Amino acid sequence: MEASQIYILIGIIALAIIAMAVFFSGKNRKEKRLTPLAQYSFVFIILGILFGDNWLIGYGLMGIGILLAVIDIFKKLKKKKGFNLFYP
Repeated sequence: MEASQIYILIGIIALAIIAMAVFFSGKNRKEKRLTPLAQYSFVFIILGILFGDNWLIGYGLMGIGILLAVIDIFKKLKKKKGFNLFYP
């Protein structure tokens, strides 16, 4: 195993541990689910990290994920109190 593969494996294990901690500790709180657009954004960013060896594909997938996250943020802001980007 190369050093880069070990770093990726450590990152995946750390994310799994954090996800399990959040899952088990969040039983008593009111649940806030991710929107479908935020879920797709998260998946694209993770895929961009996983396919990071090919820089064009990795950065492309991360860019798509970030773009989807920004669109989701603007949709949420627009839903609250009539947010308008061009007329503050």
